[in-house]
Amino acid sequence: MPAAAALPDDLRERIDALAPWFHNMDLGSGRGAEMWTAPDHFLGNYPGFKFDRFAHALPADLVGKTVLDIGCNAGFYAMEMARRGAARVVGIDSDERYLDQGRLAAEALGFLGAIEFRKLDVYDVAALGERFDLVIFMGVFYHLRHPLLALDLIREHVAGDAMLFQTMQRGSEDVTPVPEDHPFHVPGTFDPSPIFDEQGYPKMHFVEREYSGDWTNWWAANRSGSEAMLRSAGFAIEARPEAEVYLCRVAPVPFAEYGMKAAVYPAGAAA
Repeated sequence: MPAAAALPDDLRERIDALAPWFHNMDLGSGRGAEMWTAPDHFLGNYPGFKFDRFAHALPADLVGKTVLDIGCNAGFYAMEMARRGAARVVGIDSDERYLDQGRLAAEALGFLGAIEFRKLDVYDVAALGERFDLVIFMGVFYHLRHPLLALDLIREHVAGDAMLFQTMQRGSEDVTPVPEDHPFHVPGTFDPSPIFDEQGYPKMHFVEREYSGDWTNWWAANRSGSEAMLRSAGFAIEARPEAEVYLCRVAPVPFAEYGMKAAVYPAGAAA
């Protein structure tokens, strides 16, 4: 880890100027003076306490590896990957204030030269023009109007090996085995198959208005739904270290032999 410079005299002022912060980080870490970005955060030490619960699922040594953090916010996960020795870390977000927060945090913690922050939407990841050994895609999926498209684009353009994925899940934790081919109706009747009413059938709950006061919370999958969509986009689930967190590996895209080879979205020009 690079040595962090002495705490700037105006650090508290610079932190407050970029408020509110969703990533609560101690920018004075290791220098004898705590300097939290969101000392009154309603979740406390977030996302640090959450990361502690699944950090073991990722390699402790990322030397020589490349990492893309999609929807990086203030860069907590990007900096954790740099701390593990990643050779190249790119954090992208569509919100310029979050990127400014990330740059300030990286500066204070000694990672400014180790992480590249770029303003880029998840739907335009093809513009990066490269694949990464590890893609971090956490806390974004349920905010998207077109979530499965985002997974397709990540798989097609930037995922080189592994992906750390998290999304808000609601509903059943059950996973119902589903047939390779669903019958159109119950044999001998015109009734639809009852499997669609199973609690553990893959489901995606749509939030039309707001969820917890946030109009960008569009979706909440059940466990089976999250796992089915990951597989559908060409990701094999390797581990589930926490209820909503999955470590995946790139896998063949289902039905590719029939033409399901690319996301239905233009790649766009390289930035």
